[in-house]
Amino acid sequence: MQIAEVAKRLAVNTDLRVEVVYGGVGHRAQQERMEAGCDLVVATPGRFMELYLRNAFVTKNLSHLVLDEADRMMDFGFMPQLRKLLEILPNKRQNLLFSATYPPKTEEMAGEFLLWPTRVEAAPQSTPVETIVQSAYRAPNFGTKLNLLVSLLSGDDAPEQALIFVREKDQAERIGQAIHDGVSWSVKTLHANKGQNSRINAMDEFKAGELRYLVATDVASRGIDVPLLDLVVNATVPRDPHDYIHRIGRTGRAKRKGQAITLVDPSEKAALLRVEGLLGVPLDFHNVPEGIEVVGTPRWEAQAMARAIDREKRKSDPTFKGAFHEKKRKPFSKGKNASRRSGKRR
Repeated sequence: MQIAEVAKRLAVNTDLRVEVVYGGVGHRAQQERMEAGCDLVVATPGRFMELYLRNAFVTKNLSHLVLDEADRMMDFGFMPQLRKLLEILPNKRQNLLFSATYPPKTEEMAGEFLLWPTRVEAAPQSTPVETIVQSAYRAPNFGTKLNLLVSLLSGDDAPEQALIFVREKDQAERIGQAIHDGVSWSVKTLHANKGQNSRINAMDEFKAGELRYLVATDVASRGIDVPLLDLVVNATVPRDPHDYIHRIGRTGRAKRKGQAITLVDPSEKAALLRVEGLLGVPLDFHNVPEGIEVVGTPRWEAQAMARAIDREKRKSDPTFKGAFHEKKRKPFSKGKNASRRSGKRR
């Protein structure tokens, strides 16, 4: 939607017709607009194919294919959809691929779409904006992170607006509730379980400055452009270090100063090392301020953290068995019931 808005502004003095199609909403209105004709369509792969199969348009005159956010498109499992897309497009066309990061995996997959490409690099890969001040806190569990976050957002130097990133949808809801109860009612959550209209409203309110806090999963790490955003908080460390660059890049835009704070628990040590390895420098860690309640770790969370640590260790050592390796069997007792276990009668 943002790309389509910019395209329409650029084409205002031309006769180019721009349309945008995406899932999460009914297809009828989008189909009618496509049937009326357009020159530039901005689309998600799934909805594009759906409208094509409904004969909303033909592709024989298509001359350019642009893949934006290519690393994420390929990482999120869009490859089967993209391959189907190539089957319905003319062979004679120009392909363009845009990506803020270009890891080896993406470069390898890009070979399917590009022939002898010219590579243009506008800036070194994964370079955070210099105007962003980065720092981090260690916390033993998610409950302590919640208390720390509420404190950061309710102090005398609290930001006017903050964007909080998490890894999972239920974490987003817990944080949203904690901010609502302890900081401000002006907070919304943004994740894959939210309807498309709900996401659009939350984004519009946040960009307009009508919403103080937005809690989001990585679904929004590349789609939010709020020039006056003061603070980004990583309530969880992303597994992919490139996502860290995209997350904190939501602040410090247009040469403004910004702040990025990351909250780290013991299970995120490996993910933190990957982030620091990509940055080339360690994050500046601070002690948890006095007065912040450090809560106990629930049993279910301790188990989840142990499993996460095991997964990371298994990545580096496939022979690692882990804390949840099957328990050793207890040897049979040699007492008076031993003969019964062996099936013998006394």
